[in-house]
Amino acid sequence: MKIVNFDEYNLNKKTLLANIPKSVFIYPTDTIYGIGCNALDEKLVARLRKIKNTEKPLSVIAPTKEWISNNCVITEEAEGWLKKLPGPYTLILKLKNPKAVAKNVYNNSEMTLGVRMPDNWFLEVAKSARIPIITTSANISGENFMTSIDDLDQKISGSVDYVFYDGDKKKGTPSTIINLAGAEIIIQKRLGPNSKSKKNASKKLKFPSKEIDSLKR
Repeated sequence: MKIVNFDEYNLNKKTLLANIPKSVFIYPTDTIYGIGCNALDEKLVARLRKIKNTEKPLSVIAPTKEWISNNCVITEEAEGWLKKLPGPYTLILKLKNPKAVAKNVYNNSEMTLGVRMPDNWFLEVAKSARIPIITTSANISGENFMTSIDDLDQKISGSVDYVFYDGDKKKGTPSTIINLAGAEIIIQKRLGPNSKSKKNASKKLKFPSKEIDSLKR
């Protein structure tokens, strides 16, 4: 495992961009730390799933908004949420191009995919690499989120190739999930590492809705 900060990434950009599509790595977002890999590589995705110990559908960092529009169904409501990106949201959309990511990434029964564009310098890595990158919290499933290098799980650190480090994110909370794939918008605000609540907040909003419009502002 090699730890790389922003300056080191810029100094070694060419080499790192060549290695990223072949690696599993931890990286910063605008919320907490994520673990990811090339979402087009089925073997790397399987390796990531084994590290995290999860069988749940995974989301991706999209390299561009055009990538999202080309590969996902964009409704009028989804178009509004796209304008909020980059930002701390994961949009759940119907997938219209199953080959946009490896088949072991998305929800195969519902044909949906979560897409992210975090407001963080690491988004430029996805853009430069020109690939979708798996985005899921950097922890063993069910364990605490990673918010700094000090709470990186040793089982994970011994299994990844790189840690792109961006300092302490202890005030961060996971991205808000906006499910736009059904007849209703389902908004789920997830808990942060220091939250006293035991349940994530979730609400359903029908189309169209003034409340939806207010959330977009």
